[in-house]
Amino acid sequence: MSETAPRNRPQAAVAEPSAGTAKTFGGSVDPGARGRTTIADGVVEKIAGMAARDVVGVHAMGGGLARTFGVVRDRVPGGGKSVARGVKAEVGEVQTALDLEIVVDYGVSIADVARAVRENVITAVERMTGLEVVEVNIAVSDVKLPDEEEEAPEPRLQ
Repeated sequence: MSETAPRNRPQAAVAEPSAGTAKTFGGSVDPGARGRTTIADGVVEKIAGMAARDVVGVHAMGGGLARTFGVVRDRVPGGGKSVARGVKAEVGEVQTALDLEIVVDYGVSIADVARAVRENVITAVERMTGLEVVEVNIAVSDVKLPDEEEEAPEPRLQ
């Protein structure tokens, strides 16, 4: 019998995780890294809308027309309140960019409110989605004066 060198068997291919995304356990890829997670624009918009509304000095979200339609929608049974009103998100695979339209209360520092909104939105979106927020653009479309009444459309039925 002649001795031959043992043949190298091909090893099963193991997907290499990209830097910092998955850890290996016992030679296999972390189960949490198997597959892909996609996050819809609307999900990020809702998270950002809730985070922006939590900031003191933000009276409402959205421009005048959006708020008017929102008030009508809120009065329709089952219409519900849209937490994403005034928020537009563009979501990529690992990053997102946000545009917010807000109404501030009279007497607050708009710069301070915008800074607080930006910080709160970035923190909430990055914590909940894992996406990197590359920018948060804020447009202040109105200021709520103390003596102004809430915009309410005329009732169609009397």
